[in-house]
Amino acid sequence: MESIITPIYCNHLSKNMQKTKIIVIANQIRSLYNIGSIFRTCDAIGTEKLYLAGYTASPKEHSTKLAKTALGAETTVPWEKIYFLAPTLKKLKHQGYSIIGLEKIRGKSMDYRRWRPEEKIVLILGNEVTGLSAKTRKYCDTIVHLPMLGKKESLNVTVAFGAIAYYILSKHN
Repeated sequence: MESIITPIYCNHLSKNMQKTKIIVIANQIRSLYNIGSIFRTCDAIGTEKLYLAGYTASPKEHSTKLAKTALGAETTVPWEKIYFLAPTLKKLKHQGYSIIGLEKIRGKSMDYRRWRPEEKIVLILGNEVTGLSAKTRKYCDTIVHLPMLGKKESLNVTVAFGAIAYYILSKHN
């Protein structure tokens, strides 16, 4: 029996999608490979800007290792290195952005499926091990999480970012 595989081309889907007002803050991300992957996802979703906060490395500091996973996205995504998060969050809040944390916090975070993204979003990604600090969470208008069905309580930060990023795009388009 012969199997016929018909290719499906989805270029028409991306042509209908619009860039959204999403700013991403990678806060205290320690893995260069995760930072590179965050750059790739930011490029894929048309992020307005990526802030590299705290000890999160920048392409200027670690260009070779970061470039292994960024695959050029470090040159296409507007980014800025910041050392202190609070002034940037206050500025963006003043500009009308809703500050969203991606973190599972028992009794405090919302299942992402119940959340309706606003037009202008700042999405904060926290450290791979410790997540978002209590101080950072105080700046958040909403904290959302991805429900987990297995034994582990979280996904890799880049996987979680990709999932929530495309959820945001689906709600804006």
